Amino acid sequence: MTADAPTVAPTTTAESPTTTQPAVPDPGAPQVSPGTTFGAPWIRSTGDLAWRLVGIAAAVAVVFYVVGLVQLVFVALFLALVFTTVLLPLGDLYDRVMPRGLAMAASLLTAVLAVGGLVTYVVSSVVSRWDELATQFGTGLTDLAGLLTDIPALAGLGGPEEWLADGGAWLQENGGAYAGTAAESAGSIAEGATAVVLAIFCTVFFLTQGSRMWQWVLSMVPTDRHDRWQTAATAGWTAFSGFTRGMFFVALADGAMAGIFLSVVGVPLALPLSVVVFLGAFVPMIGPVAAIVVSVLVALAAKGPVLALVVLIGMVVVAQIDANVLQPLITGKQVSLHPVVMALVVAGGSVLGGLLGAVVAVPLTAVTWAVFSTLRRTTAAAQGTAVTHGAD
Repeated sequence: MTADAPTVAPTTTAESPTTTQPAVPDPGAPQVSPGTTFGAPWIRSTGDLAWRLVGIAAAVAVVFYVVGLVQLVFVALFLALVFTTVLLPLGDLYDRVMPRGLAMAASLLTAVLAVGGLVTYVVSSVVSRWDELATQFGTGLTDLAGLLTDIPALAGLGGPEEWLADGGAWLQENGGAYAGTAAESAGSIAEGATAVVLAIFCTVFFLTQGSRMWQWVLSMVPTDRHDRWQTAATAGWTAFSGFTRGMFFVALADGAMAGIFLSVVGVPLALPLSVVVFLGAFVPMIGPVAAIVVSVLVALAAKGPVLALVVLIGMVVVAQIDANVLQPLITGKQVSLHPVVMALVVAGGSVLGGLLGAVVAVPLTAVTWAVFSTLRRTTAAAQGTAVTHGAD
């Protein structure tokens, strides 16, 4: 019996894995590493910054354009915020002894009585001495005319009678043009009165329902961003309140300096004039000039041209101290802005928006900077906390 031959399985040779050889780069092709973008890093960063600045400039331009369209509403809202910052501490004081709504109404009534009392005091003081001042004013003009005619270069201008005749003829020739200007001014005064009335209306609701109005605004924001908005709003309101307090302190200092100076040089009605200076300080550019003119006219009427010149020089010095020392130091400290920044901001605001721009430039800049600084610190703190937790 033949044994079966063993079955031998064919031997399979294992195939070695195929290895892909890297392609040989072409020496003539440009070498570009993955993720490389055009330009050096400083070019990219400068471009990004330029686009951001363009966006900021466009946003500012849009804001100025919209404000120009609704200027009356903007002025009324600005005045309402100013009134609210002034009256809110007084309302909080009254709130300790009376209901909230009644306390805010009492604070508004107190402010109206205070301003009305100051204006009434000034007007009554002038009216009580009007006859005397009118007589002295005529004498002062005569003395001034005598001094001017004694100057050789002005001798050919004639006397007071000729000046009055020339002035009457000039008014007849230009009366129509100035009548139109007066009508435009009357329209501006009516718009100003409307803005004040609207501001008082808004102030009443800001004082009595300000918290509820703000909560309504927050309800439009996602819940996870409430804290961020609240922090930014608190910083902005603090800066705006500081601006208002700074204005009050500056006006009080101006009135005190003017009153002391006018009393020392012997100008009558020194105390009422100091009140005029105090009230005029709240109207930039126009208010101080009007206060100077009134003070000089009273000095001219009471003491003659020499003292009027002294008062003019002194009041200009007071105005310069206000603009160059008190405003930058006091108001700048309240709003955390450098005096140089404040001067540049006021100049830029006056160029862009005239008197209104000069008035609102500093508070808007202060609020913007306060909000930006607060949000930046908040973001940096949040990022630092996140990095710390990630390391743990």
